[in-house]
Parts: sequence; C-alpha cells; structure tokens
Amino acid sequence: MLDLWLKNIKTCYTPHHTPPIHGAKMRDILTLDDCHIGIEGNNIVWFSTAEPTQVDAHTIILDCHDKIVLPGIIDMHTHLVHYGSREDETMKLLNGESYLDILKEGGGILKSVRMTREASFEQLLEKSIKHLDVMLLHGVTTIEAKSGYGLDEETELKQLRVSKALNEIHPIHIVSTYLGAHAIPQEYKHDVPAYIDLMKSLYPKIKQEKLATAIDVFFESHVYDYKQTKQIIEDAKEFGFDIHLHADEITSLNGAELAVKMKAKSADHLMAVSDKDIDVLANSETIANVLPMTSFFLNKSFAPVRKMIDWGCAVALSSDFNPGSQPSENIHFGMHLALTRMHMKPCEILTAVTLQSAYALGVSDRVGSIEVGKQADLIVINERNLESYLIHYGVNSVDTVISNGVIVVQNGRRL
Repeated sequence: MLDLWLKNIKTCYTPHHTPPIHGAKMRDILTLDDCHIGIEGNNIVWFSTAEPTQVDAHTIILDCHDKIVLPGIIDMHTHLVHYGSREDETMKLLNGESYLDILKEGGGILKSVRMTREASFEQLLEKSIKHLDVMLLHGVTTIEAKSGYGLDEETELKQLRVSKALNEIHPIHIVSTYLGAHAIPQEYKHDVPAYIDLMKSLYPKIKQEKLATAIDVFFESHVYDYKQTKQIIEDAKEFGFDIHLHADEITSLNGAELAVKMKAKSADHLMAVSDKDIDVLANSETIANVLPMTSFFLNKSFAPVRKMIDWGCAVALSSDFNPGSQPSENIHFGMHLALTRMHMKPCEILTAVTLQSAYALGVSDRVGSIEVGKQADLIVINERNLESYLIHYGVNSVDTVISNGVIVVQNGRRL
C-alpha cells in the first residue's frame, strides 16, 4: 500500500532521456497534466493520470491542486563546508580589483583557508546545516560538496568528514568531492610538486573512510597549470576517483579539452571557453556545467551556453555556492538568470538542474527524474507552469519538498 499519494497535480515536468542528454534533446521533457504520484517507502511506485489503487487508511494524501511538481533539484557544484565570510572583499571587486589579484594578495580562497583551518568540526557542521536548510527550502534535494578550504591534511579531511556527517543527518543527499587543488597553499608556493605529492598521499585515507567519490582541480592561470593539473588527475585516477575540473573560468586555457581528454565527469564554469573546446565538449560525455550566479556576482560575462546547447553539448547548471565569489544558496535565481541572461529554454534549464547533474555526480540511476522505481525526491511548487516558476524570481514558490520519500518541507516551512 502507498505511504504517500500526491493527488490532483496540475502538471508534472520531468526529463526522461538517458543521460548525458545532448543539445536539442535537453528540451524534450515529459509533461503530464492532471496526474498522480504514489510513493511506497523511499520510492516512486505510481506515476499516472489515473488514480492509484493501492491506497488505504494509512496512506498520507497530499492534494496538489493548482500546483506543479518537479524532480528534486540537484546542485552539482557547491563549496558548502567553510568558515567565516569575505564580504570585505566585495568592495574591492566592486572597485575594479580582480579576483586573481585578491588571491595573489593572500585573500580570496586563501582567506577562507585560514578561517576554516581555525574552525572546529562542530562549528563547520553547525554553519553548514544552516546553509543546507536554505537550499532545502528552495527545493534542492541533492548537492555536491567540495572541500578545498583546508589545503592541508588535517583541514581537508575535517571538511570531508563534516560533509559525510551532514549526509547522515540532513535530508539533502551529499556527494563529496576532494578539492585539495583549489589553490596553492602559502607554505607550498615555492614547491608545488611537494604539495601535489601531499594530495596524492591523502587518496588512500579518503577512499578508506569513503569521504569522497571524486576530485577537482582549479585549472587556471596563477593556480595550477596544464602539466600540474594533468598530474593531479592522473594520480587521482589511479585510485578510482571520478574527475571534475574548474575549467576556462577566467582565462581560456583549453580546460574543457583537457577535461574531455581525461574523461572528466564535468568541466565547470566555462565563462572563457573557446569555440574549439565547445566543439570538443559536444562530441564527448563530459558535462558542461555552467554557473551563472558567479558571473552575476562578479559582474563577468556568462558562459556561452546557448552556443553550447546549439552545438550539441550536454549542459548542467549549478549555484557555485561559496563564501567569496557566489555567496547565495538560492539556485532558483541561477535558473532565472539562465532564462533571462543566458537564453536557455525552460525545459533545458529543468534538464540541467536535475537529470544532467545527477549523471555528472554518478547518481542518475536513482534521482534526477520522476520515474517508477526511482527515489522519491520531489518538489511541489505554487506556480501555474514551469515558465512562471522560472520567471517569478526573488521569491520562493516551493511549497513542499519530499526527500527520500519523506515530506521534509510543507507550506514553505522546514519540518
């Protein structure tokens, strides 16, 4: 018998192709009007315009009259676990100082590193829960959480252990990525190969404790060059880690091409990606992950996502939540920017923040779409249709969030 029945749903929207979903196929989603979803345990067991038959007195009934339902949103690029904040640097950015200049002065990532090193496990846990709760209220049910604000053995492991603990206690499912190569720590700025060796020495411990499934590298000028990035990736692949890559964010360095060459799950940012690299991405299974909220906050150009999709890339979209260059947990605003500034179609945006992102994180077998047999991660939204949801920015229209078959947000409130 059903544990939960979502009845009288105005419209369900869900991607349905097998990922990665390239180009125009991103617009081909399933739209089902006047439908019902039945949940038993953690899973969807009924998805139809007909009412379910497996209902008894113990079934919780959620009337979704005049509301739409989407798969839970998947934010596949966040820097969740950190301490402190960097609002003082915002004025420097507004006054024209570049992000890389601030980093070279010991600010930016390196400032967050100092504060995160000083923070306790408990402080990081408490702060991260607050951020996760905001994400949950906006319909996010799965995220990727990167480390990268430790840049030493003790703090990187501390960040990853916090993420693991959060995954066990919070409704949002967390997939962790080791980003030791987020910046070059001050103590190793004259001996980068020694730091690369230190990162490699952590891989067995990370694997043993199941602290991360992937690694990431910030491939950028004044950070890690091509040769160093390739070495870090090759070391990680020896231990079976998936690969993500901060690529072509500020400078065009053929980062997307390297990501494809190394069979990375995703190339992220891509604000400075070249036409040549777009073509390479389009002919690969590497996800092109764009982060419009970072472009907005830094007042930089947006990734050429319209060209990417038209040329056949498989595109995802994420928040890049972090303490410096994008300090907002609200991915819905990023979806709005994708619509109004990046000229993505509504169906493309939905695919990008659900099934495409699930594929990049290696979890598309159980989340990312509304299908019988999949985990019941769903959001109920007080909007007429998908278009109105994306256009209606600056407010939160999410009414109900179901994570792993359980109602965790109702009437816009955390339960």
